[in-house]
Amino acid sequence: MPVNLSLIIPEMALAGLGLALLILGLIVPKDSRQGLGWLTALALAAVAGLTVACWGNQGTTMFGLYIVDGYAYFFKLTFLVAAALVVLGSQGFVDRQLGGWSEYYSTLVFATLGMVVMASAGDFMTMYLGLELMTIAFIILVCFRRTDGKSVEAGMKYVLLAGMSSAVLLYGLSLVYGITGSVAVLEVGRAAALNPTPALMLGVVLLLAGLGFKISAVPFHMWSPDIYEGAPTPVTAFLAVGSKAASFAVLLRIFVAALPGIWDSWNTVVAILAAVTIIVGNLVAIPQTNLKRMLAYSSIAQAGYILVGLVTASEAGIKGVMFYAFLYVFATVGAFTVAAHFYNATGSDEIKDYAGLAQRSPLMAAVLVVSMLSMAGIPPLAGFVGKFYLFKTIVDNYLWLAFIGLIMSMVSVYYYLRVALVMYRDEPLDGTPIAVGGPVWATLVVTMLVTLLLGVYPGPVSEVVNAAAHTFFLH
Repeated sequence: MPVNLSLIIPEMALAGLGLALLILGLIVPKDSRQGLGWLTALALAAVAGLTVACWGNQGTTMFGLYIVDGYAYFFKLTFLVAAALVVLGSQGFVDRQLGGWSEYYSTLVFATLGMVVMASAGDFMTMYLGLELMTIAFIILVCFRRTDGKSVEAGMKYVLLAGMSSAVLLYGLSLVYGITGSVAVLEVGRAAALNPTPALMLGVVLLLAGLGFKISAVPFHMWSPDIYEGAPTPVTAFLAVGSKAASFAVLLRIFVAALPGIWDSWNTVVAILAAVTIIVGNLVAIPQTNLKRMLAYSSIAQAGYILVGLVTASEAGIKGVMFYAFLYVFATVGAFTVAAHFYNATGSDEIKDYAGLAQRSPLMAAVLVVSMLSMAGIPPLAGFVGKFYLFKTIVDNYLWLAFIGLIMSMVSVYYYLRVALVMYRDEPLDGTPIAVGGPVWATLVVTMLVTLLLGVYPGPVSEVVNAAAHTFFLH
């Protein structure tokens, strides 16, 4: 079967953009590179528009090893929106803190390309190539501040732990291949249903462990707090939303499409994993005094909430995962953009130093509160709708998990409002206003408005997600 290039237009566009940014970095004088951020954000937005334009062109290519359906298109759009927002909101931080503009932007584009490949992977090899492209790009981005000890330490930890998780994942993939005789997702599904051996079960355990690292599920979460704290803040934002969403896209493709018969025996295990992740993430976030570290543990809890959609492995569960992953982009990017801009202005990530932020920058304080309350699931914000879609799929059979999710959401309100109290109640140590420039202002306004709009009127996005989730089962 010849390669249908029309199905991989977004991938080709991203690869071309990444290479073009590298070349521009060599050609354009260093003093004239300030416009690369705007160029990258606009180019990513154009690729997102191209993805929407290609939505009706669905099918498989490369002998079925690359699946382009509504499910893949929706996740690709999620990654591109996240990348564009991160680039737009990080320009001031990059100009002041990182210096190597073209390398930063091109590496971020290649990380996005890895995620896009993961969303469409129809076999284990393609999935692994996309995963490693994303991981290697993130390793570079995490330690981009070469003179910062925390950034270098975070990069070293990420290299070691990512290598370990990749080894576990590869061993699991090799066991599944050895039992089923195929690396193609759909063929594995047919073979696994006929031969559910103990070795195959061990392969499933190793697959879950390897991908559990990528989504920061407990007990594979140990890397997140240190790496989130040490990495440049815009990188932390993209790592929290993009890497997590891409890994969930692969989790669903492998376990629901490739191992549907086996997965029926693992529902309770995944439910327990989701519950433990939600509990640990929220409880350990309470005593944190560093905002990025607190958001890291909050991100672990969010992974637990998204795992709830995997428990039933139904069309409704997949819809819940996709919808929550999309809205999670705006809340997380909004919160981390505030953290990045605040660090750029003050040099601190400590929560106590956010005292009086409502006086110094009312927009930053408002966006941070809206983003955190959305992640807590407070109506009428988008996070409430997302959690409703997730938990309504398990109420009949896993009511105890729904109760845990509700209780832990209330716990999260406590540590989120603690930050709000510092910003609105306490007097600032330095009353100097914090100016919010054009790109950061645009990012903050967009993330806040979308978070509010999706909470009040989720209908159009919900319909798109419904249609995309339906295509997942048509192969």
